[in-house]
Amino acid sequence: MFVIIGLVVLFGCVFGLYVHHHGPMEPIIEAAPTEMGIILGAGIGAMIIGNSITVLKGVGGGIGKCMKGAAYHKQDYQDTITLIVKLFKLFKAEGAVALEPHIENPEASAVFGEYPKLLKDHALVAMICDTIRLLVTSNQPPSPDAVEDALNVGIKTHHHGALKPAEALAALEGALPALGIVACVLGVVKTMAAIDQPPPVLGGLIGSALVGTFLGVFMAYGIVGPLAGRLKQVIDEEAQIYQVAKFTLIGHLKGMPVPLIIESARAAIDHHSQPTFAEVFDGLRGK
Repeated sequence: MFVIIGLVVLFGCVFGLYVHHHGPMEPIIEAAPTEMGIILGAGIGAMIIGNSITVLKGVGGGIGKCMKGAAYHKQDYQDTITLIVKLFKLFKAEGAVALEPHIENPEASAVFGEYPKLLKDHALVAMICDTIRLLVTSNQPPSPDAVEDALNVGIKTHHHGALKPAEALAALEGALPALGIVACVLGVVKTMAAIDQPPPVLGGLIGSALVGTFLGVFMAYGIVGPLAGRLKQVIDEEAQIYQVAKFTLIGHLKGMPVPLIIESARAAIDHHSQPTFAEVFDGLRGK
């Protein structure tokens, strides 16, 4: 929603005030298709050269993320804590044999099945299952500190990969002004080829060439750059759920009391998405 509002304000202020001060739109409208084709075509081509198909798909999906915002909200963080607590309760009550089917085949697990949204996040599910699997398969309890170090590396690697679409958009932002100059230079070449034409014709050709520079800068700093920044914000916000899972898992491995586990997990969440202690605690008690 805010992306759309921002675009309306952007176009309204730039073109609205331009027209308000008697700026003619005809030269821009006439030149825009060609100039945009050159600039965007070159920019997209450069992105294809410099990125894998996975990153390119991520850029496409990232635009949707910018529109919709972060995928996870207060209830999802609460559900993550509750899910992990339930798995550890099952382990303590019935042992490793009862827990093993849930972590080996989470898609068929009744416990995971209570949280279908979380189940769709394969990285999160793998993180939870792989960590708890250490309890099931180890002859002795794993070192919490060693497990935490491994989780930190895994989270960092996952986050680095998740940020690549935002980095690709940021690279496009940096390239667009220069590509606008490329389009402008081609327009100047076209103008020089028509140097024998009267001044009104030459003026129109020069104006069309300058539209390329304008569009390159406008798209870079008015559209692509803000989208890259917004996408990074969304990805950073979504990464909180892995920190919540980590602190909940490590808290259980360290034998911390549940209230302290809740508080350590809640500390990893932004205040605007953070469930209260009472909400999480009551959820664990089934209220």
